[in-house]
Amino acid sequence: MAASPIPAKKNHSISSVDDDSKYKATSAERAWFASGCTTVLISLAKSMLILAAGAPTGPRTWLHLTTAALLGYLVADLSSGIYHWAIDNYGSAETPIFGSQIEWFRAHHQYPLDITKFEIAGLVNTLARVVTVAFLPVILLSNDPIFLCFVGALTFCGLFSLKFHAWTHIPRSKLPPVVAALQDAGVLLRWSEHRAHHRPSVNSSYCVVCGICDRVLDGCKVLLALEVALFRVMGVKPRSWSETISEWKPMMTQDENPVLD
Repeated sequence: MAASPIPAKKNHSISSVDDDSKYKATSAERAWFASGCTTVLISLAKSMLILAAGAPTGPRTWLHLTTAALLGYLVADLSSGIYHWAIDNYGSAETPIFGSQIEWFRAHHQYPLDITKFEIAGLVNTLARVVTVAFLPVILLSNDPIFLCFVGALTFCGLFSLKFHAWTHIPRSKLPPVVAALQDAGVLLRWSEHRAHHRPSVNSSYCVVCGICDRVLDGCKVLLALEVALFRVMGVKPRSWSETISEWKPMMTQDENPVLD
């Protein structure tokens, strides 16, 4: 699951102009958000109902469910990082399908706090569409509680990945206590880890669910290897190799961020 498309409509583009109306979700976006949330709930509820209806249970089953949920969580983190890397480094505003998302991601580096102002339905509506269209048919057809638990965790983390991302840009004093606690525990992306992505050069820390997979992608230089391979095969350089980012705003510490209304 490509886990980080950002709102890409014209009235949702990031800019320096403080126009509160662009941060409001439309009725259609709210409907898609509701649909995405319902899809996640169906997957998790169906998994539990199948078990309650008589599927074999025991310590082994619960171990499999826990493993499936953890795997879904990690796959969401990994896919968010790969998608984020691709959007940050390749294509332009004119790229078919993804052009507006590329523009949005790049603008995020110029105005990093704007992501915190979007109504959640507007922020994640593209992800909600992906969750609904790509996963709902699979969920309805499957009767495997372990698989459904995996899909439920994957779609939940994928759907809310941009909100997890947005929370890293909010002053700690303004975060819900449970979110701050989950960040401290490393369950959600910590502001200190994401901050590295907003410093020159912007070629690391792409994952936005929890950042765990960055340890593999960055530590093993997986994305750098992909960049080299793409350059040798297609002659295309990633933006991180040469782009000047002097106009991008570095991310402050979480306590230095201005308090948002």
